[in-house]
Amino acid sequence: MAGLDERASYQQRVMGPLLIVTVILGVLGLPVAVWLDLRLLSERVLRMQASEASRIIDDMRSYYGSDVVGRVLQSPGQVTVTHNYHDVPGAIPIPATLSIELGKRISAHDGSVKYHFVSDMPFKGREPHRLDDFEKDAIARLRANPQQTIVEVSGTILDKIVRTAAPVTMGPVCVSCHNTHPDSPKTDWKVGDVRGIQEISVNQPIFANVSSFKYSLIYLSLASMAGLACIFLQRRQEKLIRGMNQELTEANDFLAGISMKLAKYLSPQVYKSIFSGQKDVAIATERKKLTIFFSDIKDFTAISDRLQPEDLTELLNDYFTEMSAIALRHGATIDKFFGDAILIFFGDPDTKGVEEDARACLRMAVDMQQHMEHLNAIWRKRGIETPMCVRMGINTGFCNVGNFGSNDRMAYTIIGAEANLAARLQAIAEPGGICLSYETYALVRDMVRARPLEPIVMKGIKREVVPYAVEGLLGELAQRPQVIIEHVTGLDLFLDLDAIKQGEVERARRRLSEALAALEKSRLTAQAS
Repeated sequence: MAGLDERASYQQRVMGPLLIVTVILGVLGLPVAVWLDLRLLSERVLRMQASEASRIIDDMRSYYGSDVVGRVLQSPGQVTVTHNYHDVPGAIPIPATLSIELGKRISAHDGSVKYHFVSDMPFKGREPHRLDDFEKDAIARLRANPQQTIVEVSGTILDKIVRTAAPVTMGPVCVSCHNTHPDSPKTDWKVGDVRGIQEISVNQPIFANVSSFKYSLIYLSLASMAGLACIFLQRRQEKLIRGMNQELTEANDFLAGISMKLAKYLSPQVYKSIFSGQKDVAIATERKKLTIFFSDIKDFTAISDRLQPEDLTELLNDYFTEMSAIALRHGATIDKFFGDAILIFFGDPDTKGVEEDARACLRMAVDMQQHMEHLNAIWRKRGIETPMCVRMGINTGFCNVGNFGSNDRMAYTIIGAEANLAARLQAIAEPGGICLSYETYALVRDMVRARPLEPIVMKGIKREVVPYAVEGLLGELAQRPQVIIEHVTGLDLFLDLDAIKQGEVERARRRLSEALAALEKSRLTAQAS
């Protein structure tokens, strides 16, 4: 467990700075990377534009020098202007031919910019240009509205092509030339008519600009590595936490098992108060008014002499188990078992008040005495002939209650003369009877019928104590179902009115009636003889 804690602590120390770096990278790195990439992209675009402009100007200068100035200088006579200037010595191209020839030169290079001068009505003898769909549509739309802008964007995910088309309109000179020229396909041109289009296309592969985003790529790479590192460390931390949870579960299971075992040595009220934190495990006591119960089995020494140790152990454990269940059902705190005696008290750590604690103790004692008849019936079937009789004493008074002992070993118990008085009351009780002190009798007198006994004097108690022997039950106790038990030669009777099922009552009455009839017949027969 300590190793896992150290590794978890190390993970926390590593995760903290890494998360801080990741946050700083995420907040500041992206804007900086985008700004640097935009600047780099702007510089790249400007360089490309300057390079393309320089190339186009070079093509124009070269064409002008060779096909215009050069032909003029070579002309032996007058210079003419014609569309088929190559076939006429000293001739130079008309504007439309100039645009077509320049387009061929500009587009002949492997550059990103292409230029075409196209028309659907070329002069006769001129090499025709096959119009594509964009060019046909552009000519038709511009003839309908020369002021509009024609743009088309096409391509794939790897490159994009932008094509624009502008109208070539007829001026006065162009109209005069075209309407009179023998090779013109149309002779009714008007000023402002659209003869064709100037088309410019720009091709830009996406990969060509990837290097312009190197800072963003670096940022994304670093962010990805930081994210992967966080995921890796998170997975390790998750694994460590799972291991810690597993160890905690095992430790909790172990502690739960230990606590359940320890609970067997403590009263449930004491156990709960300690594990809930209500009471501290320290040597400390307090003075409280308690109702103390003490019980003992009459002639247990003689009974133990007649039984084997194994049988005696089983009998005593059964007795303690049944009596403990009754005590806990009434809310008692079981102090201890010693020999065949039981010490129980009411009023700590839980209490319902002095009067109700005393009444609960009396109810418990009555239930125990009635249950003893049931236990004696069971033990008789096991071969224990002599029934066991329990004497019980109950006293109410102030005692010291809490943890007694040493720092290494302590016991939660009570001490005081009032506890000793409960033991003395038990000693003078009749077998199977309950003996009360006056303090207890005063609290429960509406529940029992009791007679006073001779006063007794006890060490530690200055007053004379008048014991009260319980002779009968009143109120709620008298209404409880009875257990009828009788064992004589030839008769083994046990009748528990609380345990018998409602559907078996009639059967029991029938059998008892048959038994009474048989006894009466036997009595008459004996009298007749």
